[in-house]
Amino acid sequence: MEPRRKFIQKVGLLAGAFSANNLFNQAHAASWEAASQRIQGLTPEAAAQDEDYWMVIQQAYTVNSNLIILNNGGVSPSPRVVQEAVERYNKLSNEGPSYYMWRILDQGREPLRHKLAVLAGCSPEEIAVNRNATEALNTVIFGLELKAGDEVIGTKQDYPNMINAWKQRAEREGIVYTQLNFKFPIENDEEIVSAYEKAITSKTKIIHITHVINWIGQIMPVKKICAMAKKYNLEVIVDGAHSFGLLDFKIPELGCDYFGTSLHKFLSAPIGSGMLWIKKEKISKIWPLVCNDKPRGEDIRKFETLGTRSFPIEQGIGEAVNFQNAIGSKRKEERIRYLKNYWASKVVDIPKVKIHTSFKPEYACAICGVSIDGMTPGELDSALFNTYKIHTVGIVWENVSCVRVTPHVYTRLQDLDKLVMAIGEIAAKKK
Repeated sequence: MEPRRKFIQKVGLLAGAFSANNLFNQAHAASWEAASQRIQGLTPEAAAQDEDYWMVIQQAYTVNSNLIILNNGGVSPSPRVVQEAVERYNKLSNEGPSYYMWRILDQGREPLRHKLAVLAGCSPEEIAVNRNATEALNTVIFGLELKAGDEVIGTKQDYPNMINAWKQRAEREGIVYTQLNFKFPIENDEEIVSAYEKAITSKTKIIHITHVINWIGQIMPVKKICAMAKKYNLEVIVDGAHSFGLLDFKIPELGCDYFGTSLHKFLSAPIGSGMLWIKKEKISKIWPLVCNDKPRGEDIRKFETLGTRSFPIEQGIGEAVNFQNAIGSKRKEERIRYLKNYWASKVVDIPKVKIHTSFKPEYACAICGVSIDGMTPGELDSALFNTYKIHTVGIVWENVSCVRVTPHVYTRLQDLDKLVMAIGEIAAKKK
């Protein structure tokens, strides 16, 4: 045991994400402390507009300076310290995988669970680490005991992988899957909540909600929907792929029973990382998506029996949480909302241009849809990239036809100014 103990100490000195000597502290502690002094005493809304502070944050990323990446709603780049953590521990793993991975680095999952739990505002015994929101939410969708005739309510604007999971259960087992159809933006909570409530029948068991609609960024009134659902003794699943790491909230405050998210979006964790939260008393009733020796057990770890996995990614997630905490969740939310409103407010009055997302803070944050009359989303997306090297994504989905634009904390105002110029020039050419 003594040689092993010494080696664990050595790994800690190599800046494990869960030690005081982590890579974030090595790389950023001094400069970020000085930058934070600049905005001390400012509200998050005021701090969101301090460009000197955010320049320090921007410098922590390694994005290609020849491209303007505005599709962070798909996947976000990781800051340098996150990349370095993955690379460092990947190299260490390859010095002897079965030893360094399973006997050394595997011990990092419990500190990571605690770190994520603090950020999520819940017990570590309710957090499972996995690979993305699809895996997390499919675990719940396929793990729930439902029988033929039981009803589930979702929407046509939910993420396709979740829609298809419910459709698969409907086709295979005979459950009834009802999809509401919204036309966003909607700036009325009651309109949304009442639509779910009207769809409830005596056979309804589950409501599935997407916290932030990935197509155009609508923030759904999750707390109010959950409160309504409780009156009918219904369980609620929340898809938080685009909310966790972006919006300042604690998962238990939502009032839901199940929550899944991808950590490689706004948390900027390594690509291929996610998290599942299940209310403690609900864990035993959910069957694992992958086999476990105690499938009806109460231990959240039964959802982590994935076989061989990437332990270096878990170190990277830890550094991403360090990065998040150093900025502050509310400050980060307000900065990204400021960036979204910065460009969208400048193009909203340009002839032929339409914004498809609310400007009200309770209904939108990062993601915003834009279109130009006479152009398909694909045509506008291509024009932005081919001429201006601005990377976005064209969206054509249920009641949605636009280009999705999503900035992140590393996005510079000068990049958004170029976007505004590009949209204006493209719109001016349309007759």
